[in-house]
Amino acid sequence: MIDDWDPTRPKWEQIADVLRARIASGTYPPQHLVSEVRLEQEFGVARMTARKAVRALREEGLLITRPGMGSFVSRRHELVKQPDGD
Repeated sequence: MIDDWDPTRPKWEQIADVLRARIASGTYPPQHLVSEVRLEQEFGVARMTARKAVRALREEGLLITRPGMGSFVSRRHELVKQPDGD
C-alpha cells in the first residue's frame, strides 16, 4: 500500500513502481499472478488505475497477460537483473 501518494504523478505510475520493485526483489517470482482485483483492493484505487499499472509493466515485458487467466510475472525480469559480465 502507498501511504503517501505523490500528487504530482498519476497513481498508476506509482503502483507500477511498487510492482516493478517487487518483481526485481523476487517478492513476485516468475509466473506469480498479478491480479487487477487485488491491486485495486490493496491500493484502494479504481480498476482502470490498476489496469494501467499492469499495462505499463506488460509493455516493459515484465508481465505477460493470458486471456481468461490473468497477468503473470514474465521471466524477462531475470534478464534485466543479471549483470552483463563485462
